[in-house]
Amino acid sequence: MGPALHPAAAARDTLLSMSPTATAPSLALSRRVSALQPSVTIAFGAKARALKQAGVKVLGFTLGEPDFDTPDRIKEAAIAALRAGQTKYMPTFGDPETRTVIADKLTSENGIAGITADHVGISVGGKHVLYNAAQALLDPPVDGAEHDAREAIIPTPAWVSYDPIVRLAGGEVVEVETTPESGFRMSPEQLERAITPNTRLIFMNSPSNPCGTMYTPDELRALAAVIAEKARTTAPSLVVITDEIYEKIVYGGIDHFSLGSVPEIADRVLTVNGLSKAFSMTGWRVGYCAMPGEFGKRLIKGMASLQGQMTTNITSFVYPAIRTALTECADDVERMRVAFAGRAKLIASRLAEIDGLTCPTPTGAFYAFPDVSSYFGRTSPKGAAINSPLELCNALLEEQHVACVPGEDFGGCGRNCIRISFACSEDQINGGMDKLGEFLGSLK
Repeated sequence: MGPALHPAAAARDTLLSMSPTATAPSLALSRRVSALQPSVTIAFGAKARALKQAGVKVLGFTLGEPDFDTPDRIKEAAIAALRAGQTKYMPTFGDPETRTVIADKLTSENGIAGITADHVGISVGGKHVLYNAAQALLDPPVDGAEHDAREAIIPTPAWVSYDPIVRLAGGEVVEVETTPESGFRMSPEQLERAITPNTRLIFMNSPSNPCGTMYTPDELRALAAVIAEKARTTAPSLVVITDEIYEKIVYGGIDHFSLGSVPEIADRVLTVNGLSKAFSMTGWRVGYCAMPGEFGKRLIKGMASLQGQMTTNITSFVYPAIRTALTECADDVERMRVAFAGRAKLIASRLAEIDGLTCPTPTGAFYAFPDVSSYFGRTSPKGAAINSPLELCNALLEEQHVACVPGEDFGGCGRNCIRISFACSEDQINGGMDKLGEFLGSLK
């Protein structure tokens, strides 16, 4: 399958202890699996947990997981369904009642016209939705084809799983690099230059993981205009996958806007969402997607056929919990959003106090993504060379017991950044930023 999907620093395998073990050829793994790099987010989370299990107090800022409990109303809905015997197989992509609730939500809240239950699918988390979509829309290269629509445009820095999901489906990634000065936002001009006759997918994620920033409605409309024109003239098979998992965690004065609500491109936009972040349901594994129009129905049906050979339906007694979350828990979501807004303000002020860091103000999701490159070329108090985010995060964890995520795997200018998840208490934020400032100030 070629080179590793996300080449990182040369010291990566040593630092993270993730080097593959040599195996006799007859017992080798497949090339596609052998080429995969493990998620650096999960790797640093695991290192932090191992230290905690050894009795070390670690301040963790790695995982994108709210520290709130799932609202009681959602739990009770699942418990009631379980007690009522809703424990059997369900339709692969969800029961009609739940799919209708999702369709109604996307129509009324997101302004996406023409969505019915037949345009909606439910999978085992948003990641599963994205994997299904890529497999349904991409093919491996075809020898001799004049135009081979298998390119996927990904504005970077981007969530670490988009790239391998595309490549596992046989696609080719085209990165569009953004900058901190732009708030990590792709411009219409950049998008226009990136689209070719071979473009099949465009990934969008607003609010952004890892950047913590988001596009304004006008900026998204400008991108939609480029997409509409290019789909008409250059890339007729173009599909947009818009990951809106953080849509309700916004606090920077920017309204969330769904690309699927733009009529000119609605029938080629797959909207992906789920309950993990806004409803604090990461462990429930609920993701969903929708696309209007006749092709939308075909895509959903195709993705359902694929899922039918993988996992079939999600846990059956979770469906009533989905309906409860989407129709009864707006006050719980708002309570958590307000808390994240306060934490965003706090971490922005604390990062601004540390000399040498530059970081756009978080406006959505629960991440800060500061540039730490001014500290490269230095050495930690215990002698660790700091020449990359990976080396900085490893030394920070080992010497100050603060866990952040190095930015290399997010692509683009992420090679200069670290990701700090502030899905944790204000006390932990203050303690972690104290230690980060002390550590950076100690580098020589």
